[in-house]
Amino acid sequence: MKLLKSVLMILGVFFVISTLIFAVQNKDGIGQKEILETVVLDTSSGYKISAIEIPDNLNFADEPVPFEDPEIMERVDREFLVNTYWQSNALLLMKRAHKYFPIIEPILAKNGIPDDFKYLAVAESALTNVVSHAGATGFWQIMKGTGREYGLEVNTNVDERYHLEKSTQVACDYLNKWYKKYGSWTLTAAAYNAGPGAINKYLNIQKVDNYYDLLLGQETGRYVFRIMAIKEILSNPEKYGFDISKDDLYNAVPTFKVEIQEPISSFADFAQKYEINYKILKRHNPWLREPHLNNKSGKKYVIEIPNKGYYKVK
Repeated sequence: MKLLKSVLMILGVFFVISTLIFAVQNKDGIGQKEILETVVLDTSSGYKISAIEIPDNLNFADEPVPFEDPEIMERVDREFLVNTYWQSNALLLMKRAHKYFPIIEPILAKNGIPDDFKYLAVAESALTNVVSHAGATGFWQIMKGTGREYGLEVNTNVDERYHLEKSTQVACDYLNKWYKKYGSWTLTAAAYNAGPGAINKYLNIQKVDNYYDLLLGQETGRYVFRIMAIKEILSNPEKYGFDISKDDLYNAVPTFKVEIQEPISSFADFAQKYEINYKILKRHNPWLREPHLNNKSGKKYVIEIPNKGYYKVK
């Protein structure tokens, strides 16, 4: 009997609480369903997501895209959608491009490399000094062996794959070499990503002679389309819904160069001589990989030091 009374008491309390909740929900005649509908309506009347219109003149390095191929156009459409609606990433790329393209562009031009290849660096690294799972390093994602083959110093003390000007020159030398073989900038870009050995193998097996006819793995199969989408979006941000002003962009800090031909025992002490700290020195010279410089051979290195007044160092 006591158990029955306890159960009835609990049910009574539950009924009272339920009645109060229902009364609160229906205050002023607004029920739970109506509240939910109002929220949904408010959300749907705001931000709109739409399909992307692909430019008629889409090309890579003046090599046109075969618009008549529906499979190709689906791949193009995918990259435009992904890169347009990944807004935070696109904004970061725009900001970084303003800082780093002025360094990359003249080196490409000097070597006869089409300007579109600056977007290859964006696709490779998002203009950051990343290291891939395979060990490719820097803005241009250069492998250790390739860097050494093309004249970069690569060791634990100095790694010039992190040196933007020198690594850009290596990328130009590499691209020019393979363009002479393929006669196509599109295939050359694919070879930069997959390696010329893989591209040569696929060309021979599939008996075709251009990128758009090749069946490739997902990464290289998307590669050139991704570069073209990035190029179009960064070149015409307003067209794709980005509201970004010049004041929002990143700017390079002016620097001057200091030549060094001797070992440096402490970069922290070296930095203090120029009224900066260790972190700032390394940010401007990421190719210096350790807290010191060995340089037993007396090689000449050029270190960039930021102009006074841009950093406040205690």
